[in-house]
Amino acid sequence: MAKIILGKRPETFKRKVKFPMLDGSEGVITCDFVYRTKKEFGELIDLITKDAKAEEQGGDVADSLGSILSKTIGKNAEYLLQILKDWDVDAPLNQESAEQLSDELPGATAAIMETYRVAIADGRLGN
Repeated sequence: MAKIILGKRPETFKRKVKFPMLDGSEGVITCDFVYRTKKEFGELIDLITKDAKAEEQGGDVADSLGSILSKTIGKNAEYLLQILKDWDVDAPLNQESAEQLSDELPGATAAIMETYRVAIADGRLGN
């Protein structure tokens, strides 16, 4: 059993994130997540929420569904870039590939985001 040493925090941690594919099979992406304390995670979420509220106040009420979904894809990609250091997808981790993943496999993006939240906020491996 590993000895607990407070104050010796890892830079990253890895998880295999599983998610359903559209064809019924199971997809898996190994994610190298950026380690944050629970407080740091809260600060990240606060910043994201603050930015979203600011954009909402200046937003156009008449946005089309396509425009709303496009913004969501972009924001999800930005979030992935803040929580991931690396992944084993066949494309480098950058804004373009994160947006492509969020657009083509939204279930993968949701699973990555939830896996990170559970690991950081709850301190668990998963379900």
